Amino acid sequence: MPAASLVPARLARLAAALGVALAFAAPALAQQQVGTVTGLPLPRYASLKSDRVNLREGPSKEHRTRWIFQRAGLPVEIVAEFETWRRIRDSEGAEGWVLHSLLSGRRTALVAPWKKDATIEIHVRPEAGAPVAARLQTNVIGNVRKCDGQWCRMSGEGFDGFIPQASLWGAYPGEKID
Repeated sequence: MPAASLVPARLARLAAALGVALAFAAPALAQQQVGTVTGLPLPRYASLKSDRVNLREGPSKEHRTRWIFQRAGLPVEIVAEFETWRRIRDSEGAEGWVLHSLLSGRRTALVAPWKKDATIEIHVRPEAGAPVAARLQTNVIGNVRKCDGQWCRMSGEGFDGFIPQASLWGAYPGEKID
């Protein structure tokens, strides 16, 4: 084979190897980002402590309030830190700043907020064929007890059972929670 035709083949193999390496490195790089204040991973899930939390345009009380959350226990994602302020994102993608004292490390999750008027089954065991423990409407908030990367045990008012992790906003895909 002429040397000129070997170059494109070698480049193609090199590009494929780099693509595979980047696919494995990207999650590790994402996990390495930590908050400058707490040293905790960013992003990470938390929940609202209070029934009234002001979402501000910037990290101070002088910044305008963009939104007022009125649902204690609502899961939010912390995406940045600045002194006593945390930049959060809700399940609909809205972002803003809140005081860290209004957040809790208690893990909660929303049931399939991306679906409209659906019912999601939770099971007595972490198996699709297991008996149904309850049927939950979308946007129900529950406490995340544990996740194994595929299933999460979730409980709330009148329910306790296992739900596929992919049906929750409040636990990352493949994340393990004890």
